[in-house]
Amino acid sequence: MTGAADTLERSLTNSMIVAAYREKTPTSERLAAEAHELFPSGLTHDSRHLTPYGIYVERAEGSHKWDVDGNDYVDYFGGHGALILGHGHPDIRAAAHGALDDGTHFGSGHEMEIRWAKLITRLLPSAEKVRFTASGTEATHMALRIARAFTGRPRILRFLGHFHGWHDHMASGVHSHFDGSPTPGVLDDVAGAVTLCPPGNIDAVKNAFQTHNDIAAVILEPIGSQTGQVPHPPGFLTELREVTRAYGALLIFDEVVTGFRVSRGGAQAHYGVMPDLTTLAKIVSGGVPGGAVAGREDLLELLDFGAAVRNGRAKIGHQGTYNANPLTAAAGVAALTIIAETDACERASRSAASLRSSLNAVIEEASVPWAAYGEFSMFHIFTNPKGRAIKAGEFDPLDHDFEELALKPKETIHKLRLALLINGVDVTGWPGGTVSVAHGEADMSHTAEAFARALHLLRQDGEL
Repeated sequence: MTGAADTLERSLTNSMIVAAYREKTPTSERLAAEAHELFPSGLTHDSRHLTPYGIYVERAEGSHKWDVDGNDYVDYFGGHGALILGHGHPDIRAAAHGALDDGTHFGSGHEMEIRWAKLITRLLPSAEKVRFTASGTEATHMALRIARAFTGRPRILRFLGHFHGWHDHMASGVHSHFDGSPTPGVLDDVAGAVTLCPPGNIDAVKNAFQTHNDIAAVILEPIGSQTGQVPHPPGFLTELREVTRAYGALLIFDEVVTGFRVSRGGAQAHYGVMPDLTTLAKIVSGGVPGGAVAGREDLLELLDFGAAVRNGRAKIGHQGTYNANPLTAAAGVAALTIIAETDACERASRSAASLRSSLNAVIEEASVPWAAYGEFSMFHIFTNPKGRAIKAGEFDPLDHDFEELALKPKETIHKLRLALLINGVDVTGWPGGTVSVAHGEADMSHTAEAFARALHLLRQDGEL
């Protein structure tokens, strides 16, 4: 049976864009061929999938990275959203090097983990206690376990398109299986204990609570799915807080991306809506592997040995070889100190707003019915799959549904990314990206020019 990837690659065979990309990246192509012999699809992360192959990077600094062929790119992948301070920030680098010199793993508590937790509880309004993990996926997994144990209920309510890691409860309804059926390898009973609602639809949430009396928690990305690609309508978080409180369910904000990016205190501080639990990763650990669950003390008590004895209930077990390891803790302290003491979040957001404006000016100049949109330090490119009559500068994503915003034509997106790479810009597969404090005016100007050239190449290739 022919796979979708094979079909896509065949469709790109005669593309001038692909030919130019291959000519520019021969060493990446060779390494990609080697990787295919070792990794499924030659990849170590699904989001790096690009046809015919992705670039292989040798080094990065600030807002730029350089591939193995010496090509220079303005980077908007941003370490999958982890690098609001840019690549190789000197304070984070110094902290990590110092920790490395002292030892990467003690198998014991250390002072830096206390400093790290104090910064989180200082910045994040809802954080009374903290538990560190080694990743965002682990953090959301732990948050669900806490919610089920605290409420005695099994069911989790999620929203279509919202990404919370790759564990079993989060597998359906993000990129496929929107009916909630189990993805390969997931048990029917696990998938059946998850209720999926349309994003931003408070009536669907109320109906779910009226239908199911066993909902332990609602978890969501607080700015909308895929870092705001499908944003919530105004007031949605406030209504959701009221509904969950009325039905005795917990509200979990997945701030793996938004934590310390939307504001110093995350999306919860910006919107003034307090969740019961918050999951963190990426920026919280300074761009090196790490994560955390933070929230109400009575919830985190379920991990406490003494509380388990006092309350006569079993403790939630939680290990993790690399939880709060010294290197990660040092990088996290350095990053959050900068976040706390500077206007890093605001500067990144201002740069992203400038970039979105510049991209929309290019789109209008090229007479392409697309739009750049987003909030805070993120940007998204709407490729208008239904061919609507829109004006880039007046585009409102709330006028469009989930499918139209989130489900993109793969061939066009792959070609757009390749065309941008040819012109020295790397964006995510949304398509879009995250902006850091390291991105300056020269980067914005270069990106706008590269985007204009990319649209021209797409038009030559018959995509526009």
